[in-house]
Amino acid sequence: MPRRNTFLEKQGYRILDSLPVVATFIGILVMWEGATVLFEIPSYTLPAPSEIGAVMIEKRWQLYEHSQITLMESAIGLGLSIVLSIPLGILIVYSKLIERTVYPLLVASQAVPKVALAPIFVVWFGFGLLPKVLIAFFIAFFPIVVNTVVGLSRTPPEMIHLMRSLGASPLQILLRVRLMSAAPYIFAGIKIAAAFAVVGAIVGEFIAASSGLGYMQLVANNNFEIPLLFATLVALSLMGIFLFYLVALVEMLLLPKPLRKSETGLEGSTL
Repeated sequence: MPRRNTFLEKQGYRILDSLPVVATFIGILVMWEGATVLFEIPSYTLPAPSEIGAVMIEKRWQLYEHSQITLMESAIGLGLSIVLSIPLGILIVYSKLIERTVYPLLVASQAVPKVALAPIFVVWFGFGLLPKVLIAFFIAFFPIVVNTVVGLSRTPPEMIHLMRSLGASPLQILLRVRLMSAAPYIFAGIKIAAAFAVVGAIVGEFIAASSGLGYMQLVANNNFEIPLLFATLVALSLMGIFLFYLVALVEMLLLPKPLRKSETGLEGSTL
């Protein structure tokens, strides 16, 4: 019985903690709705939340179908960035040569606007799925690489010395100590990359696409359907939130609680 009470108390505290966020969100929507009515703002300038919600209900299947395309592009780009970025981060930490040659190039690459790469990828790879995936990858990979390097570099030396004294091999030290110590940093980078992957997919769809939320935004803009334009923004926001909390769920399932509470170094990226 005491355990049940403790569980209920924890759930109650979580609900109380989320109340300010919910109240703020509702307050913004109410003020937005009130401002559009009070100042008679036309819908082609700023549609009311109720109008956006009505369009989302009316176009729900269209939004759902295009969201699937954008989500697939974002997820593949994010997955590709995870698969390639973590090993690259490990190589940078373990190899002075790669650190001195490749790492500066990675940092310098962030000065290139990713929007400018989209037309080049379209010329190289056509109008299919691949250009959108590659743009999502190029935007998403940098935060994961940097956070992997930061996390591995901050492994306590005492733990490494202890493992060596016990006869552990470099691979065992990497898998059992350094990666576990760096895991919170890596997941922090993946969370940032999850949002950036959606941005990359949309950038690719703006340049050349016949489906996806980016394409839907272009059509809505050309037809001057401003409520639908805002509805796609809401769908994109929900997609970014979904990917972020999906990564957070994986982190919660894979990492022990003390590691999840560790401080994480968040490194951003430039578009």
